[in-house]
Amino acid sequence: MLTTAFQRYINNFRGFSREIWILTLITFINRAGTMVLPFLSKYLKEDLHFSYSEVGWIMVCFGTGSIIGSWLGGKLSDKIGFYKIMIFSLLTTGILLFFVQFIHTFVGLCIGMFVLMIIADMFRPAMFVSLGAYAKPENRTRALTLVRLAINLGFAAGPALGGIIIMTIGYAGLFWVDGATCIIAILIFWLKVKEKKKSPFIDKKHPDDVLTHSVFKDKPFWIFLFACLVSGVLFFQCFTTIPLYHKEQFNLTELQTGLLLTMNGLMIFFMEMPIVSYVERNKISKVKVVAFGCLLMAISLFLMLVDSWAGILVIMMLFMTFGEMFAFPFSNSVALSRAPKGHEGRYMAIYTMSYSLAHIFSAKAGMGIIDYYSHKYGHLYGYQMNWLFMGILGLLGMFSGFWVYRLIQKESKDL
Repeated sequence: MLTTAFQRYINNFRGFSREIWILTLITFINRAGTMVLPFLSKYLKEDLHFSYSEVGWIMVCFGTGSIIGSWLGGKLSDKIGFYKIMIFSLLTTGILLFFVQFIHTFVGLCIGMFVLMIIADMFRPAMFVSLGAYAKPENRTRALTLVRLAINLGFAAGPALGGIIIMTIGYAGLFWVDGATCIIAILIFWLKVKEKKKSPFIDKKHPDDVLTHSVFKDKPFWIFLFACLVSGVLFFQCFTTIPLYHKEQFNLTELQTGLLLTMNGLMIFFMEMPIVSYVERNKISKVKVVAFGCLLMAISLFLMLVDSWAGILVIMMLFMTFGEMFAFPFSNSVALSRAPKGHEGRYMAIYTMSYSLAHIFSAKAGMGIIDYYSHKYGHLYGYQMNWLFMGILGLLGMFSGFWVYRLIQKESKDL
């Protein structure tokens, strides 16, 4: 019985090209070294002693840079190719991370994070386009999921290692490790993967399920982006307000916060690919699955209203992780499936921009709500109002997901 289950799990990983496996490897190396992001709000608040408002503004610059970088990365991927963008982005990001650690002023960090994220997030749409080029159409969602597994396995290792590094050599160590892993990852990619202009896997008889030729006239896509934005806003609370809440309400250490994120990464590593395979085998609507993911994330934030028992943080993370497994891999696939040939970069740029915008809104709204209500009614009340607001937002995301499902059903009937 156990052997059969293991064999079935392994079968989910068959049929990928060599390039997809190398992309997965470099993604894992890069993400295992991504230790700055999970602890950025703590670093700014506790090490550099910025106020909640200043932390919020630095995160806004972080997110704004991310939006511009995502758009540039997608645009340039369509123009000069994803390969050059990926190499430039990761190599330059690695070098910049070495220097950002020496900036300690508010204005300097606003500018530094803005520039860093413009270059860093050029990588994301380019990487999504590369999956379209190196993966067969029938494997595309699973290829996206495989890369997400590498991201989450990297995140499983990263925060725990990050917590240990902070407690031993301080926050500066995070910047050195993060920068080095960016450079190592892209050098492996450059040495092992050759540039590919066109995908050999384009099906001439049945091209992708393209429903529109203009991204700006694609109404279901834009409503779907709202659901993506919401799922991003809720998930990014794990890297902005929640680590601060862990410390202030339950007195958790960086290592304990890191271990909760490690649990998230390990669950995704073992469970996400079987979930994706099950949804694909049973032809369940991917848009519906994303909407359900928003609901689970909303529940996870409502659970944070329980403030007297630390165990709720584990239960909350379980709901958030399942929400993430339903929302993120399938939203990638839905966005890519609506892109006409030659416009994948533009679609994936706008899709990744929704998460960049989520990063801005998540940090600024979260910190702003906490700051406002804490001054007015007391510290804990600020956090409670934030969890309530985020939970209600998650319900709106769920409803917008089901609205998109109905619009796509109507499109299918009209064809």
